[in-house]
Amino acid sequence: MPPPSSTRVSSVPYDPRRRTPASSVLIPMSPQEIEMYKNYRGIGTQLLTSKRKRQRSPDAEEANQQPIKKHIGDVGRVVEHYNARPDVGVKQRLESPIIGLKNFNNWVKSVLITRFGHPALAASPVHSGRDRSGSGKVLDMGCGKGGDITKWAKARIKELLAVDIAAISVDQARSRWQTMRGPTRFDAAFAALDCYSDPLTKAFPPERLARPVDVVSMQFCMHYAFETVQKARCMLDNVSRWLRPGGIFLGTIPNSDQLLERLDALPPDVEELSFGNSVYKIRFEDRHSRPLFGHRYYFYLEDAVENVPEYIVQWDNFVQMAAEFGLFPVYKKEFHEVYAEHEDHEEFGPLMVRMKVVDANGESAMDEDQWEAANIYIAFAFEKR
Repeated sequence: MPPPSSTRVSSVPYDPRRRTPASSVLIPMSPQEIEMYKNYRGIGTQLLTSKRKRQRSPDAEEANQQPIKKHIGDVGRVVEHYNARPDVGVKQRLESPIIGLKNFNNWVKSVLITRFGHPALAASPVHSGRDRSGSGKVLDMGCGKGGDITKWAKARIKELLAVDIAAISVDQARSRWQTMRGPTRFDAAFAALDCYSDPLTKAFPPERLARPVDVVSMQFCMHYAFETVQKARCMLDNVSRWLRPGGIFLGTIPNSDQLLERLDALPPDVEELSFGNSVYKIRFEDRHSRPLFGHRYYFYLEDAVENVPEYIVQWDNFVQMAAEFGLFPVYKKEFHEVYAEHEDHEEFGPLMVRMKVVDANGESAMDEDQWEAANIYIAFAFEKR
């Protein structure tokens, strides 16, 4: 772990306190989680099996997917980057130099899904039998390698539609779902699709889209849509068109206000328009141009993102566009505000210990640089009306 940066310390307080007894850290995984990880295939196994002659997947058959097109420009760089990222096993993930940051981000997503997603799923007309043991339908736009599949299993959903622009990541997400066992297993369909340029009808057959979804989730990926107004509108159309009235659209995006304030604070004679610390770096190309769409910067995050082009999402512009699609904000918090709001919560406080955000003594797994990197993001939730 690199030493904390001496150039800038976050002004946001982060002072976890002990809330639970030391024995709570020894709470075992559930039988379903144990079974899932026992059968999970790591990247080595996937590389070996991928060399064999592969059968056409049921998802591909039912969706009648088109051949995956080659992407160019910024989109091509993003796809290439995420396809190249290895899907490592549990042990390797725990060895990440930013494991504290990753765990914290996962905790924020869990809070967001539980607070806003669970009620929408519970009110869903889509149930799995008389005992209502599973209910609700989720659309995960930008599913990546399936990192949130366990969260949806714990939400006891009935059906998941998952899309991502990176085809290899989609295959890995599907493999992760296929290893699930037990009563929390849900129906799912996966597809490689640029849902900022194409409608979901290109990925899924009519029967998959016949019933609306209760929750749409876009985690750490929506900002890519703001390269152009056409992409942003296509993204919002895909969200709203298949979301039922009363359904929830939730996600996480970079905080544009903070990024632009940091840009403005750079000395006028600086050679490179960049800021960050030992964990992350953000580099802009221009100091003065502030377009609503296509305002590009490059993002680096240790052990996660390698100088990938991203785009500013100006919040007021986003809210105004979303309203045109019947989506209205019900929640917006910076990550440090999510923490402050829920650190003493009877459910989310102990969850921080179980997710190893803090230990049983309340000590954080993050150093100051990781905490600063976490707080360039905000969490949001919109309701379809």
